[in-house]
Amino acid sequence: MSNTRGPISQFMEHNYLHFNAAAMMDAAKGYETHLDEGGKMMITLAGAMSTAELGISLAEMIRQDKVAIISCTGANLEEDIMNLVAHSHYKRVPNYRDLSPQDEWDLLENHYNRVTDTCIPEEEAFRRLQKHIHKIWKDADDAGERYFPHEYMYKMLLSGDLEQYYEIDPKNSWMLAAAEKNLPIVVPGWEDSTMGNIFASYVMKQELKASTMKSGIEYMGWLADWYIANSAGKGIGFFQIGGGIAGDFPICVVPMLYQDMEMENIPFWSYFCQISDSTTSYGSYSGAVPNEKITWGKLDIHTPKFIVESDATIVAPLMFAWILKQ
Repeated sequence: MSNTRGPISQFMEHNYLHFNAAAMMDAAKGYETHLDEGGKMMITLAGAMSTAELGISLAEMIRQDKVAIISCTGANLEEDIMNLVAHSHYKRVPNYRDLSPQDEWDLLENHYNRVTDTCIPEEEAFRRLQKHIHKIWKDADDAGERYFPHEYMYKMLLSGDLEQYYEIDPKNSWMLAAAEKNLPIVVPGWEDSTMGNIFASYVMKQELKASTMKSGIEYMGWLADWYIANSAGKGIGFFQIGGGIAGDFPICVVPMLYQDMEMENIPFWSYFCQISDSTTSYGSYSGAVPNEKITWGKLDIHTPKFIVESDATIVAPLMFAWILKQ
């Protein structure tokens, strides 16, 4: 083991020798090898990883160029910024397993939206962002300009307008780190997020045009162009945290290019890892083993494939610590 590694990595190498711990180590070393050999990596974020404060470790991965592109849900896109501006107003509910329907209703009545053990404060989080993002949407709408959801978020972050609200160390916001690097992001299904719902309400009230927001089809087209431009050499790896649309959407770009665009020399994804606690059964895509992706033209028979069946809030920060030599 290299002496340049920090105490977390040393602890991992000494203790994580079997079962899911060993799978995690193999996957982390594979990620590192992929980068060392000149490859690029996509990270996909499902669930509520931003509310789980993955930004503490992911932001540093972005700053150190350990990730080339991110695919995330609309929730993860906005919730990192909400945590940045309203952290002190969040409510922790450690006994969330014991809540009754009445307890849940009381949280709603007090304008708290619960994500497992953490309640997001509506007024300080959603509404605080709403007034700033609405102005950016409206300015674009008035000018006849169109942007992707994450581009509007980047504009808001880089304007400095939110700095007055910062409640955490900004180095722990992955969206701020991404905005500062102009990191490519795709956000499939953005419409089902809180900000997506808010944007839709303005469209329904005829205050904004739906076309002011670029669509998922445009995201897919943009991603295809990006993949073509970046997949030479070692190629692009796929690091999937959780399941769902954040992973399903971008992984399909390879078979689309190969089968539908008839680009027969397009490279497969050249590394694959999924952290998941989904059971492998009942037609669940999230629970499909990596080999199934071979039949769909997403992974090559020789692609290094890893699956870590565990809680991503535990595993992802450890893997990032390894990759960052912490």
